[in-house]
Amino acid sequence: MSVYVDTSAFYAIVDLTDENHATAVSVWQDLIRQGEALLTSSYVMIETISLLHKRLGTEVVRRFIDDNLPVVQIHPLSQAQHDAALGAMLAIPGKSGPSLTDCASLEIMRHLKVRSIFAYDRHFAELGLAILG
Repeated sequence: MSVYVDTSAFYAIVDLTDENHATAVSVWQDLIRQGEALLTSSYVMIETISLLHKRLGTEVVRRFIDDNLPVVQIHPLSQAQHDAALGAMLAIPGKSGPSLTDCASLEIMRHLKVRSIFAYDRHFAELGLAILG
């Protein structure tokens, strides 16, 4: 089985003060132990690294890259996938819809036929995806 990993899961794994930290670490370790294919997008990587850097600093980013990324396949978005993600985000009025990164994640998941996501983001649950975490 392939599992897509969202920023919310990566952040919860790394930040010891995150309310989901203990659960996230347990799920992460189980996924690795079970040999699951762990996937994410370049957009999630940009978002995660930026968030970790702003909130926790460069050394935490370095540890995240060294400790977590070797087991994750990072998929870039094509121009068509970017355009589809941007269109999906702009189709939902207001400020409460999924972000561009979330919409990009959905495009990558659709392309790779992945239905399971490791996340703590309500938008994915609302879309009927199998949520781990």
